[in-house]
Amino acid sequence: MENNIPKSSDFITQSKLNLTIDDYYNGILSGNRAILSRAITLAESKSPKDEQISQELITRILLHSGKSIRIGISGSPGVGKSTFIETFGNYLIEKGKRIAVLAIDPSSQRTHGSILGDKTRMEKLARNPNAFIRPSPTGDTLGGVARKTREAIFLCESAGFDIILIETVGVGQSEIEVRSMVDFFLLLLLPNAGDELQGIKKGIIEIADAIAINKADGDQIEIAERTRQEYQIALHILAQRESKWSPKVMTCSALFNQGIDEIWNVIDEYINFAIANDKFEKNRQVQLLEWFENLLKETILNHYFQNHEFQKKIEDIKSKIVNLEISPFAAVKDILSM
Repeated sequence: MENNIPKSSDFITQSKLNLTIDDYYNGILSGNRAILSRAITLAESKSPKDEQISQELITRILLHSGKSIRIGISGSPGVGKSTFIETFGNYLIEKGKRIAVLAIDPSSQRTHGSILGDKTRMEKLARNPNAFIRPSPTGDTLGGVARKTREAIFLCESAGFDIILIETVGVGQSEIEVRSMVDFFLLLLLPNAGDELQGIKKGIIEIADAIAINKADGDQIEIAERTRQEYQIALHILAQRESKWSPKVMTCSALFNQGIDEIWNVIDEYINFAIANDKFEKNRQVQLLEWFENLLKETILNHYFQNHEFQKKIEDIKSKIVNLEISPFAAVKDILSM
């Protein structure tokens, strides 16, 4: 498979082409990065024509996907996610892996422009021929997860990437959404025991398969170790998980490349544990069904709200609700009876 980064002229030439489904399909399977990037852009498009082509492509490509390890990485702004992903990605490449990074970028709600540029934040990793970095703007998506991240995962897997790293904004709901797309969820935290422990949401701890206390270097080493111990105790207090997996808490310094090997060993241990206990494939199946259910709900809503008569009915009902002529509950029953 060709791993070289295409020249800029290749991107320009391909951008002018009106690619067919076969062009996308064969290009992705051959590892063509420019075509992979265009396919992800196609999946993110809200154009009905693009969406139709994208869904046909996804249907054809599905059988070639599913062979990677999907890892979600989250943490609050300032925790060092980009530095960690670059260090971790380069570490995995040294172990012979091909890495795709789907970095969810915060976007301006007015201009929809991306605030951060992941290829500049992960400059060394971006230059590596065995890495593919794709920043995706969140736009108006709930929780900060890109609208078509699932499709991007399947496309990257079909292009032959061994490990897919999915970075979230770290704003709460995004963690829950990403957990439903990945095999392993890693939560990065800062070396701040006490207040940090009191403020963290229980729900986020419950979905993490491991916690890494980043920036454990210099005068932060002892604080990081105390933080690690407190989180480990907190995890033991929580009810045991159905999977019987006991989440690990570790310390690391992405800046100084320390503790990265231990994190990978824990991820590898978890994957082997999940496979041995028939949890890995079952989790993938559940995620596919969740994807279907979400798409079904979205499609049904779009179908109705694009109907002029339905929109008029909704506006009439809204007027009645604010004038206290009908309760919201009765309004919903009225709509469902249409």
